Amino acid sequence: MSTETEIQSEVESLKARFSDTKALYREVCALLFFRHGITPTASKLYQYARRGSMSAPADALAKFWEELRAKARIEIDHPDLPEGLKVAAADAIAEIWRQASGAARAELAEVRIEARADVTRAETDLASCRRANEESAAQVETLRQEVRRLEELALSTSTELETERRAHAGTAARILELQRHHDELIHRQDAMRTAFSADLAQAQGAVEAANARADTAKRRALLEIDDERQARAKAEKQLETVRGQAVKEGARHREVELEQADALGRLRAQFDAAQVSIRELSAGRLELSDQLDATARELAEAKQLASAHKAEAETVRSMLERMPLASPAEATSPPTKPKVKSPRRKG
Repeated sequence: MSTETEIQSEVESLKARFSDTKALYREVCALLFFRHGITPTASKLYQYARRGSMSAPADALAKFWEELRAKARIEIDHPDLPEGLKVAAADAIAEIWRQASGAARAELAEVRIEARADVTRAETDLASCRRANEESAAQVETLRQEVRRLEELALSTSTELETERRAHAGTAARILELQRHHDELIHRQDAMRTAFSADLAQAQGAVEAANARADTAKRRALLEIDDERQARAKAEKQLETVRGQAVKEGARHREVELEQADALGRLRAQFDAAQVSIRELSAGRLELSDQLDATARELAEAKQLASAHKAEAETVRSMLERMPLASPAEATSPPTKPKVKSPRRKG
């Protein structure tokens, strides 16, 4: 164990035994001077004891030297000592006292200067700590505001996400509805094509029947006089008109089918574009809405066009059903005429 460690251990023992600061410093002075042979100073005393103010070790050191000088004088004044030894001892003790007092005062001045410097540094450190604390408080407040802003942003983002989800669900429902209307339109178009094919077949049958009746009327008209020939020519002219109308209606029907196929292709292309737009919903919801509106208008136009074509087919069928009626009337009328015109054949 080193001397410093031993001294510090003994001082700790003295701290436990003496609660009074002055008594503690007095005992530390005696420990250093008598046991370890170290001249005590105010700084050394405060270094070991660390109790009270800086003036306490100086006062205790002064009192220690005063008591030591008093004890030394008592011993010097002992009657058994020679006079010269008494004077020499008194001078030596006085010199020691002066040196110790000077050293104590110098140590006290140094300790006071160091204490003032420590106080200044402590005040500077305290001001720095306060400024750092204020800066930290400002940073903490800034961080709190940032956290509140981020929380509000997160809440707003969550709300917008929920809105987007609902909008996506609504758009998906509209797409499904559009798909259902699209399928229904295709079904109606197929039904309309089937009905139109049936009507066309019926019209062709009517035309064939009309042709048959016209042939019969033609054979009968060959046996008739010029009036019958004129009637036959009129019937043929009407038949040609009906045939031309049938050809025109067939061409129009093919044009309608081409237009419907084109409209269906456009609808399918628009439907594919709508499906692509769904995947890009976050970037183009407005564009998808416009496309859906345009598709709905085109579907409405296609429905109107199909209705118009169906009405035209009904009109053609009605015309085809009405027009052949003139030929049978004219074909059935000649049997009454030969009775009237038979004398002309005789002459």
